[in-house]
Amino acid sequence: MPKDEPVRIDKWLWAVRVFKTRTLAADECRKGRIIINGNTVKPSHVVKNGEIVLVRKPPIIYTYKVLGILDKRVSAIVAKTFAEDLTSNEELSKSEIARININFRREPGTGRPTKKDRREIDRIKEK
Repeated sequence: MPKDEPVRIDKWLWAVRVFKTRTLAADECRKGRIIINGNTVKPSHVVKNGEIVLVRKPPIIYTYKVLGILDKRVSAIVAKTFAEDLTSNEELSKSEIARININFRREPGTGRPTKKDRREIDRIKEK
């Protein structure tokens, strides 16, 4: 594809495999979860080389730099050359914390946690 042709942000996010479908990418734009240069964007926003794209997928905020314009879905290896992942390790560790929170369960009917229970829960979450 020539570099002169404009590409929509929803199409680019789908092409570089940030979202599984273009519909999901467009929906996230409408929800205000896609931010480019500090502004939320509509699905029709035209992507330019060098832009920084923030993608909020709670609880993580992924950061990508546009290295190239792409309008068709390609293999994952080729897609990496069009977007640079700038997401910090701190953000990526949030998924681990969320996983721990989901997996930690108390038995029904045990009542409120005591102070000792609370400390144990906090120790587990810190790991």
